[in-house]
Amino acid sequence: MIPFWRKKNQDEPDDETAFVLKNGGILLEQLITTFDGKRNPIRNFSFKELKSATNNYGTKNVIIGDSDYKLFKGFLLDRQISVMTFESNDKYEYDCCINNFVFASQMCHKHILMLIGCCLETQVPILVFESLVKYGTLKNHILSHREPHLESLSWRQRLKISMEIANAFAYLHVGFPRPIVYSNMSSSNILLDEHFVPKLIDFSFAECIPEGETQIKDARIRGTLGYIAPEFLIECVLDEKCDVYGFGILLLEILAGQRLFDLIRSISETEDETETKDEDRKFLARVRVSEIWSFRDFVKNINGENWFIVVVDPTIIGDGLCPEARQQIQVFLELVVIKCISYSAGDRPSMIDVAKQLRQLYLSASS
Repeated sequence: MIPFWRKKNQDEPDDETAFVLKNGGILLEQLITTFDGKRNPIRNFSFKELKSATNNYGTKNVIIGDSDYKLFKGFLLDRQISVMTFESNDKYEYDCCINNFVFASQMCHKHILMLIGCCLETQVPILVFESLVKYGTLKNHILSHREPHLESLSWRQRLKISMEIANAFAYLHVGFPRPIVYSNMSSSNILLDEHFVPKLIDFSFAECIPEGETQIKDARIRGTLGYIAPEFLIECVLDEKCDVYGFGILLLEILAGQRLFDLIRSISETEDETETKDEDRKFLARVRVSEIWSFRDFVKNINGENWFIVVVDPTIIGDGLCPEARQQIQVFLELVVIKCISYSAGDRPSMIDVAKQLRQLYLSASS
């Protein structure tokens, strides 16, 4: 930075120019390292026009505000956009921004939010995406009982969203010369449009499997607590099956209509009530769920009919479910509990197989 007491030399770049040069060089270096410099066409936006587009980053324009970044809705040149700004200027936020740019610039999938440009004039670049977002995040709808202005999702809608998100992850795993591991599973990272079409965002922690390898060893632990696969936590080994595990937890939350740890807590809290309130639910009192694995074993070992009491969002059940829907839910839960969140990565299916099974379930629910 130029000291205020010294006259700036005409050949010295101002702060904005210096940031553009630095950020542009780093982005190009990372693109070459990761994807041989290939990318989708990206437009350069000025800080001034993005500030105007988002109404000076006004709070009413915030789509996501509880992460390391904020996502704002905006309007620029007769089109809607989404603007991602990072909360601080430290190296962690900077690395997350660069990773988002590098990976999002490669994406061409209808269930991944498309990057259309960036602004390099700030210390941490600002990213600009398409805007097809109307209904916030999947998390908002999973927790719709806390947000009464949002309608709850039907069983068929949940199946459709699950299938389409699975398709996006299958694309990451097989659609590139080297598989991309997302490793940032969370219902907060999935946006919904007015037709409840999901869009995946936030590639802060994504990584490519090295050429000639099948996994990333000694990977830095990252992600949202509860979605992280056991082998990643214990051995720091990362591959596509880690995404399958996290996706299984996400599917469980979609079905339950609540976050995993809230679901575990709600089961634990019913123990003292079950013997006096409902003789049919005494089996709950035998198990005190304190963490994910005891919960998984607990769900695996209970009777299929009792799954509806323990796990399924009451708004799905409503006044009752037809036999076909009950069978679909049971198959869905078996996919999640028996397969996706298996302790052993080798026992988990590929994301392509998960997507195929979800598609079959969705088609049966639509017939």
